[in-house]
Amino acid sequence: MGEHGTWIDFLGKFSWWNDLNHWAESKLGRTAGIDMFPSGFTLTHVVITFFVMLFIVWGARAFSKDMRSEGKGVVPPRTMNLRNFFEVLAESVFGMVEGAMGEKNAKRFFPLIGALWFFIFFNNLCALIPGLVAPTDTLKTNVGIALAVFFLTHYYGVKEHGLAYFKHFLGPTPALAPLMLPIELISHVARPLSLAVRLMGNMMADHKVVMSFFALVPFLVPLPFLILGILICLIQALVFSTLATVYIGMAIEHEEH
Repeated sequence: MGEHGTWIDFLGKFSWWNDLNHWAESKLGRTAGIDMFPSGFTLTHVVITFFVMLFIVWGARAFSKDMRSEGKGVVPPRTMNLRNFFEVLAESVFGMVEGAMGEKNAKRFFPLIGALWFFIFFNNLCALIPGLVAPTDTLKTNVGIALAVFFLTHYYGVKEHGLAYFKHFLGPTPALAPLMLPIELISHVARPLSLAVRLMGNMMADHKVVMSFFALVPFLVPLPFLILGILICLIQALVFSTLATVYIGMAIEHEEH
């Protein structure tokens, strides 16, 4: 198995998998573009993302099931389990959102921001597992979630303030409108691009470093870099979700300033 090989490559021995991959490439692959940047379409990232989402749903259900108490107090388990793990992560992310948006808006937007954080974090961690790759090391995944944040930001802005939301693109005074409009448009369009490229670049770099040391000395030496990789996965999930929180917070509170 090469540096970019995964366990999913073994499915290539089955004809049904090859047929599915060819069908998906014919429907979703890029047929036109630059010769030096071929499509390289594969379902590997899709399959890994699917299993990551299954794990998140499993953890969320375990957390939700134990939190339902019919008139009884919630008794913490004696040992660390899946529910405790998700509870600690959820409380930490909620504290981050609450610090940025306030308690009222945190309760409102935590399902969105929390889902983004869990999705990105666990996808990032796949880069540290031998035989897997991080779905977030490709623009296909990152552009999708970045565009979701982009459109939801403006959706919530319009929902909160109506069409008056677009006044902030014109600046504080009408005299500045010709100057502020292109600046605001460029800055808003650049947001999804910066979110996607930042996440992809960091995850690709982390994967390269870890795999390089695994190739040189597979025992003990890569351990510090695996620990550093976990920290990078955590930071990148926090950066993405924090920026999403800030963008949405600015959109819904703009008129108050």
